[in-house]
Amino acid sequence: MRKRCNVLGQINYRFWSRNRIATIGNVDIAILVISARKGEFETGFERGGQTREHAMLVKTAGVRYLVVLINKMDDPTVNWDQTRYEEIRDKLTPYLKKCGFKPGEDTYFMPCSGMSGVLLKEHPGEQFLPWYKGPTFIEYLDSLPSFNRNIDGPLRMPIIERYKEMGVIVMGKIRSGCCRIGDQCLIMPNRTRVEITNIYYEDIETDSCVCGENVRLKLKNIEEEEISPGFILCDVEQEPCGVGRIFDAQIAIIEYKSIICPGYSAVLHIHAAAVEVQLIKLIVLIDRKTGERTLKYPRFIKQDQVAIARFELSQSGQAICMEPFKRFPQLGRFTLRDEGRTVAVGKVLKIIE
Repeated sequence: MRKRCNVLGQINYRFWSRNRIATIGNVDIAILVISARKGEFETGFERGGQTREHAMLVKTAGVRYLVVLINKMDDPTVNWDQTRYEEIRDKLTPYLKKCGFKPGEDTYFMPCSGMSGVLLKEHPGEQFLPWYKGPTFIEYLDSLPSFNRNIDGPLRMPIIERYKEMGVIVMGKIRSGCCRIGDQCLIMPNRTRVEITNIYYEDIETDSCVCGENVRLKLKNIEEEEISPGFILCDVEQEPCGVGRIFDAQIAIIEYKSIICPGYSAVLHIHAAAVEVQLIKLIVLIDRKTGERTLKYPRFIKQDQVAIARFELSQSGQAICMEPFKRFPQLGRFTLRDEGRTVAVGKVLKIIE
């Protein structure tokens, strides 16, 4: 393998915590492992199944590429059957398109066996598997282009977690810019000024870090209780990230049985933050196919509809870090979750206050 890859695993949890959702945003490539065994794919993909949830969260987190590994192809109920592989692929494709993926461009399907390793590293040959002509999993990863990193942009590092270990340490992925030991930074939204004293990349201490790296930073002039997940580290010499409590957003209702009206509350997951918000106004419906605005100030929205709406954080006086999607996509896309399920996805259009 020519590329160096860091692997972050996510077990198939029924209920996703804030930390697990935030961790998804730290990767560039997601690997969705699907069981080809008879009955197992159907259980995971039916309404309420975790396959749908995983795909939606991955797209909303801004993951660039999705590899769908159709696993257990060597199971006796499958026996490398091409028809079963194509059945799963064809059932998944429409939903992935609904999530915003583009099969053939940013999404790739391949059969495999995790138990035997077939098609993970080596191709078994045409005699064994004549119907699959594509690359192995490792070959596909090697074929992907290198990612452009915004190293010269303003520093942005959403904080996923913090803890105390001979000082205050924060964890996260550098979304933009770079930093080095001795840099003066701001912790937003509280605008607390801090200094970086140590930088750890994986288990190695280094003197700098750049966009795209998952790092741990030791900070001076701040206490652990002054930091919450979802706070963002910014450079003092450049404009800090946006902060707001009321914002307009474009949302798409993915799966919700009832209608959604002003007054509806849900948990907003945006970068590493998770807060309760309330829908205070529906501004206009948008045609999913044409993108044109259709009905102003609708009374409600329902599944598969798109609308521009205004939201407010439920807790009085609370504000979170966010950016308009056009300006900074990684800090402007979000999910709305209700009772442990993803209800809608959206993007911030404008911070009102």
